[in-house]
Amino acid sequence: MSVQRAPEGTIVLGETCPVEDADALLRLLSHSPAATVDWRGCRHAHSAVIQVLLALRPPLLGPPAGRFLRVHVAALVGCLPG
Repeated sequence: MSVQRAPEGTIVLGETCPVEDADALLRLLSHSPAATVDWRGCRHAHSAVIQVLLALRPPLLGPPAGRFLRVHVAALVGCLPG
């Protein structure tokens, strides 16, 4: 699984997040709605993972590593360039 909680409470998305990670991300964010999601190392995320980010709008640390995510998804989920 590429979705994990860091010791300080941040939720970290791994390099590749398959469909199975959507449920894990949803569960972690449901238990900690104010948690920040760090997707700086994420190169690919299944659309289900992106849907969780769109629905719950957690604070994001980014931009993501993957070009597609950076160009087409980051602004949609509220991750400003920088």
